[in-house]
Amino acid sequence: MSGPVLRSLGILLLGHLLIVAKNVAKKEGLLEGYRVVINDGKLGAQSVYHLHIHVLGGRQMTWPPG
Repeated sequence: MSGPVLRSLGILLLGHLLIVAKNVAKKEGLLEGYRVVINDGKLGAQSVYHLHIHVLGGRQMTWPPG
């Protein structure tokens, strides 16, 4: 893991957050497919360092993202 917030999180906590993201996807009807995005740090476009998780779905995802 890298980034100021991710470095301070334990593996168990990060795992818990991913399980919560899956539960959100299920609640929103996205289990056919979804993407989890975590932005962290200056190069992750943050000016106030904090951690939040985006659960994206409801359409065909492309790669590279954007």
